[in-house]
Parts: sequence; structure tokens; C-alpha cells
Amino acid sequence: MKSLARALVRGSLSVAVVAGVTTTAVAANLKVGVNAALSGPTSSHGMLYAKGVEAGLAYISEVNGRKIEMIMLDDASDPTTAGRNARKLVEEHNVDVLLATGGVPAAIAMAQVGREAKVPVVSLPPAPIAPKDNPWVVAIAQPTQLMVDAVLERMKQDGIKSVGYIGFSDAWGDLVYDALIKGAPAFGIKVLGNERYARADPSVAGQVLKLMSMRPDAVMTGGAGTPGALPFLTLKERGFKGPVYGQHALINPDFVRVVGAAGEGSIMSTGPVIVAEQLPDDYITKGITLAFRDAYKKTTGTPSYDAYSAYSFDGWLLIADAAARAKGEPGTAQYRESLRDAITTTEELVGTHGVYTFKPGNLYGVDKRARVMVKLEKGQWKLIK
Repeated sequence: MKSLARALVRGSLSVAVVAGVTTTAVAANLKVGVNAALSGPTSSHGMLYAKGVEAGLAYISEVNGRKIEMIMLDDASDPTTAGRNARKLVEEHNVDVLLATGGVPAAIAMAQVGREAKVPVVSLPPAPIAPKDNPWVVAIAQPTQLMVDAVLERMKQDGIKSVGYIGFSDAWGDLVYDALIKGAPAFGIKVLGNERYARADPSVAGQVLKLMSMRPDAVMTGGAGTPGALPFLTLKERGFKGPVYGQHALINPDFVRVVGAAGEGSIMSTGPVIVAEQLPDDYITKGITLAFRDAYKKTTGTPSYDAYSAYSFDGWLLIADAAARAKGEPGTAQYRESLRDAITTTEELVGTHGVYTFKPGNLYGVDKRARVMVKLEKGQWKLIK
């Protein structure tokens, strides 16, 4: 694989990564614009998204004889900046597709730009976007309902009858809560409370005490990354004895490091990439997962134990697969529309988190093959069979 040339554009806090031996742009190159939270409260997973993109570029650096050029900008964990970055990537760098990382609010902002500019957007986080209103966006992460239903199924098996909720006071917190409320009745579970906190809040003591006063059998958390550890730490500190459940947005090494013993025994849904070594050899995603981990280690020098870098790797696979079928010349409106059409007609593309089949009008492309249940034991995620 050819070496990667990197250039830091200091004036705009951006990183440009170009496949090949030179950073000189070629008109016919396929340009991928990436927005990432490389700093700020969501950087614990923003940096992982960025590393996954680099692994993707190392794995596939050209399509149909065209090199792939990647331009990455830092939004500093600010959704407004994410929207500005998306516009800059389209208007100044003339990208053919946007890869939206960071949190859900940032992805929503980028999707809006994609719709206005008619540039396809591959959102790594799930996003509450109706395809009929914005046909230019698809999402890589599993739909929230799919993952929360898996947690609810486990709660039922564990004999849980009531659950308290605490999550972010933003779009991600809303998505998890809405999925919990929608799915809980079918499993005979009553949802108690709806406590929220901002990602940068230093304490959730008040929210936790309020939930504990309702005496739920368990607590469900709607956080992500490092800030998602705060409810676990506080529940442990306040003496909550029931189980605490989470979901796929919490699966990263920094969460495990910060939560420490307070996360011991917590149960979450995630993609099979997290426990690939514990899966049978014939599991459909295992082969590409091992290829991803090899590419990740080559580009970063470290192994991958998180879900986020795998999402961006899958996003890269989707773009490359669609680009092989798109018609026209990169940099043109016709090519962008053809690329969008190719993305939304992808069939059975095997990734690390699941198998992707998109159809026009569908935001998500995965099914139940994209979820497993795991438990945190002594700092390691263990597959619940």
C-alpha cells in the first residue's frame, strides 16, 4: 500500500490526508470531506472516528483508477462549526461526498448542508432525519431502536420490571429515550423518569438522586464516550444496587478507563466488531473485521478496541463500493448524484459492524446481524451468548 502524505493546514485547524506520494490535487480524484471532533467534549470518540478513516484510506486508496483524496476538518465538538466545516468542504474543497462524524447534532448539521448543496452525506452516528425530507443522507451506525430493543430483551431476561433513564440533553439523549419509551411496553417494562445532563456537566448527583427516589429495578443510560461514564460513577457513589445498562455509543476505551470499577457488570448492545475474537470463525463480519484491525494497526501503531473507528471504516467501505459503480467525473453535480444513487442501492456489503443493504427512502442499512450483547468484566467486553 502506498504511503500516506499528511499536511497540517494550521490556519483552519484542518488535516488533509491524500492517498499517494503527493498532496497535489488531481481534478479526477474522488474527494471525501470529513468533519471530526478532534478537540472538545466529544473528542474521545471524534479522534477514533478520524483514525478509522485513516485505516479506511490505507485499506482502499483508489477506485477505478482514481485516487481517493480525503480532507478532514476539526469542529471542536461544536455542531455549528460542523455545519460551517461541511459548507467549507463543499464550496472550497469541492468534495464529492461528506463523511459526518462526531455526535448526532453535528451529523444533523452536516446533513442539512448536504441536502442544500446536493452532496451525499454518509453519517456515522445515527441521526433523526427523514429520507423523504433529505434523500442525500444515509447512516452507518445501527438504528437506535434496533440496539435499545436488544437491551430491553436482555432486561426482560434479567427480570427487570422498571427502569430509570438518564441521558444527554441533546439529540442523542432524545433518540435513546424515545427508543426506550417505544420499545419498553412490549417487554413488560415501565420507564421511570427522564433525567438529562449536558456532555460537559461536571456532576449528575441531582439527577441520580431523583431517579433513585423512584426505586427503579435498573437504570438505562443515554450517553456516549467519556461523558457517558458520569451516571455510572454517580450511581456507584450513591449506592445504587441495581444493574445499569448502556448502548453502542458508550463502547470506547476512554469510557472503560474513566468508568473504572463503576462500570463492572454493565450490559450493553454493540456491533460484533467489539468481540470479533469471541465469535465463530464463520461469522459473516469476522473476516473484514480482522482486515480492518490490521489496517488500523498499520496506520496508528496501536490495536483497535472501540466501535467508533470501525464505524468510520465501514463508512469508507460504503463510499468506495458506491464509487466503483458511480458514473461521470468526480467534482461534477452529475457525479455526486450518481454517487448518491449508488450509495442508496448498496446490497449486502459486509462491514465490521454488520451487513449493509440500502434502499432509496431508507436511512439505515443494517439488520439484527449488526448487534450483539456484551458485558464489561474487569475492563474487557465479553460476549453474552
